[in-house]
Amino acid sequence: MSGLFRIFRNKKLFVLLIVLIVFAAIMGFSLGQRDKLTWPENFVGDTVTFVQQWFYKPAGYLAGLFEDIRKMRDIYRENEELRRTVARYARDRVTYNRIELENERLKEALAFKERQKRMFDYEYVIAQVVAVSQDPLNPTFKINLGSTDGIKPDMAVITTDGLVGLVSRVFPLYSTVMPITQLDSESSGTRAISATVMEHKESFGVIEDYDVQRGMLVMNRIAENDPLSENDVVITSGLGGVYPYGLVIGTVESRQVGDFGLTHTAYIKPAADFDRLTEVFVVVPPDTEGAAP
Repeated sequence: MSGLFRIFRNKKLFVLLIVLIVFAAIMGFSLGQRDKLTWPENFVGDTVTFVQQWFYKPAGYLAGLFEDIRKMRDIYRENEELRRTVARYARDRVTYNRIELENERLKEALAFKERQKRMFDYEYVIAQVVAVSQDPLNPTFKINLGSTDGIKPDMAVITTDGLVGLVSRVFPLYSTVMPITQLDSESSGTRAISATVMEHKESFGVIEDYDVQRGMLVMNRIAENDPLSENDVVITSGLGGVYPYGLVIGTVESRQVGDFGLTHTAYIKPAADFDRLTEVFVVVPPDTEGAAP
């Protein structure tokens, strides 16, 4: 008994003995088959679960954030590639449309050239309009053919629609053209056009002015009994030795008695579109020496 009392008097040894007994009891409960957990086990499980959810949620959020960033980066790269593809498509489409339009113009020009050659013994040399002067005192445009191509002053220049002007100055690699919209009877720098009508060759008149307000060529010296009438197609007559015969000038819009009542005047709407000059033809008469082939 005295030994037992000595054990109880030693507090540390007593506490250790109690802990071993509790631990043995808990292990017994844990190893045995039972339907319910003890409250210590529940407490430990709940505590671990609570702590885990606080670690799991931020970890899951960070993982989702990095995944979203990766997806956004992939989407950005795909959008950039799509933008580049759309830009290339738009550029290629514009190029295709330009080439298609140019091809149509050139085919039309070739057909016109062959048609004209069958009708008249002229050579038609195609040229590109490379510049248009904005100077009101020198309202000309430039073409990319010059003396090295056989171009000479006073050669007529036309489009597939009609007459546009005369070559005014020639340089080795380019020439300037004076359009018929600059015709002025009071100016010595322009050449009047001797004209007739396609429907009846007995018609005759002289185009020597351009009415800026009306946008019409003015045809004078028309005889009172001349059969010229509205909607007739006016062409060059070939008289005067400057403009070759048969070049379309325009259509008759109206006819009226002239200023002195002896002759009539007609207003001619030009056939050529002067706002859209791209390709033109220089008309080379057959007797011109050194003409371009």
